[in-house]
Amino acid sequence: MKIPPYPESRALLISDKPLLDRLCTEIQPHISELTFAGLYLFRTAHEYKLTTAADSIVVLGKGYDGSKYFLPPLGGDVAEALKTMFADGQTLYGADDQFAARYLTENTLYITELRDSHDYLYLREELAALPGGRFHKKKNRISYFTSRHDYSVAIYSGQYLDGCLNVLDKLAQSTFDEIGSSLRMEMEATYEALRCAVPLGLEGVVVIVNDSVAAFALGERLNNDTAVCHFEKADPFKEGLYQLVNREFARLLFQECRYLNREQDLGDMGLRNAKLSYHPVELVKKYLVTGLR
Repeated sequence: MKIPPYPESRALLISDKPLLDRLCTEIQPHISELTFAGLYLFRTAHEYKLTTAADSIVVLGKGYDGSKYFLPPLGGDVAEALKTMFADGQTLYGADDQFAARYLTENTLYITELRDSHDYLYLREELAALPGGRFHKKKNRISYFTSRHDYSVAIYSGQYLDGCLNVLDKLAQSTFDEIGSSLRMEMEATYEALRCAVPLGLEGVVVIVNDSVAAFALGERLNNDTAVCHFEKADPFKEGLYQLVNREFARLLFQECRYLNREQDLGDMGLRNAKLSYHPVELVKKYLVTGLR
């Protein structure tokens, strides 16, 4: 279906995958939002729509707080597309350092760094091997789990769908009264990711304990050097299981990639501390940009 010119727009469709895959491959994105699966699975949560400006494809969205934004334009004349959007009072979300250095040098722009949205970037090999004393606690937790459970690890496929859905169901039931709307939307996206992994190009691992799925992780390629882990879920009552599935995802998948992007913490201090404890090599900064009036 044709994508209308701004200010008109239309919903993001599964049939847009070939186009957006091509455009993302051309730009080699660094932020975790710029993959087709990432956009498609959160199309409801963020009300993603597509429009065109200066021959660029522009993704319009909405934050969890209801604020409207657009993502970095894809293809076409990016500079001209930015002028069009800023002139209409639109806000850019997700500009990284490279994008800012190339397109956001005008002194007519107001740029805000978004710490809660920074992506955590790791050396994949470090997450896979957990070398040296820095990862001593992680290895101890994995050892605690492996010494107490009969387990195996497999690559995700349709045969594990029901087991993974069961893990999600248990998590949803145990945390229903505690989770906010953003996490609830993330859970809904995870359900769809499991069911649509093949058409969306997602890959994953599962950890099986006593013949039942106890944990899983799903992700995809972000750029030539980097994979991104979109979803990671595990039985929270099995100590060391999250550390194990984290390691196995890095060990078994995307072995040609140097880096692994594990997305943002959204300001959750517990999640932030957990992500920092794996010693990221970089925080991929993201900025919110508006035109001065």
